[in-house]
Amino acid sequence: MRITEIIIKPIKPKQPMTLSQARINGLKQNVERDKQRLQQEREQQRKQREADRNLDQQRKAAAL
Repeated sequence: MRITEIIIKPIKPKQPMTLSQARINGLKQNVERDKQRLQQEREQQRKQREADRNLDQQRKAAAL
């Protein structure tokens, strides 16, 4: 295959989505967004727990 064969290939326009395809695509995007939000929330809660544990350990050490 020559370089000109690769470069000159016309780019076909993408057909508009049907209503059902658009609905499915939207649902898939929502799922991905929700997964990311859930992961962020879990990470935030984990960091908060670690911070609380560290604070408790500091208080216990200061009380001794």
